[in-house]
Amino acid sequence: MFEASRRASVLQLRAAGMYCLSTTFDGGYRRADAIYAATVPSGWNRTDLAAYAAERRQSAGFEESGATLLTGVDLEHARLASADEVVVCATAGISNPAALPMEESAATTRRTDQRPPPGTVNLVVGTTRALTDGGLATLLGVAVEAKAATLLAETGFPGTTSDAVIVACQPDGKPATFAGSATPVGDAARACVRDAVRASLASRYPNGAYPASVAAAEYGVITDRVTTVNPIPHDK
Repeated sequence: MFEASRRASVLQLRAAGMYCLSTTFDGGYRRADAIYAATVPSGWNRTDLAAYAAERRQSAGFEESGATLLTGVDLEHARLASADEVVVCATAGISNPAALPMEESAATTRRTDQRPPPGTVNLVVGTTRALTDGGLATLLGVAVEAKAATLLAETGFPGTTSDAVIVACQPDGKPATFAGSATPVGDAARACVRDAVRASLASRYPNGAYPASVAAAEYGVITDRVTTVNPIPHDK
């Protein structure tokens, strides 16, 4: 689906007439001919993200606008996986893990850092099928679930503090009513996310030297708050 090119630490994934749903800073539903990922430098502290993304695209010689993923991961670690009518691009870094302990009494130390995170697991999922708004939202959920499952198995963390996902489809493709895990689109997306994330992790961490805990990571957070849970009363 995508024509991929990379220059000046900017990756362009191009496919004319895409309909996209993005969780990035410029997210939401949109039409686009291109999607971008850009590596931010060490010490980066820009807050005008839209202007920054446009500057990076233009400096790399990419003219089309489009949703942009920002990451501290060098794009040499980006990996593409494809299966049937789905393709996934992943960049994976976990120097800012977000842990979610399942033990209520876990002795944890919450770490946060206001500086831009250097890690991030970013995904771009594309399908040549035509999906509705709801179908794109379902595909996004499928991708996030697959990413969390893969990261838990490989690193022990379900994600980082700044993960983002863009899903895209071709409006003039063959319609697909659903995109959940049991559908051809969802099944292919799950496999592609798993393999692309694994490959990107293996590229960036060839010896599997992941942080052993949030405390051992450069940045990160632990969600260790306690909530109140109640049954929903029956309205007689």
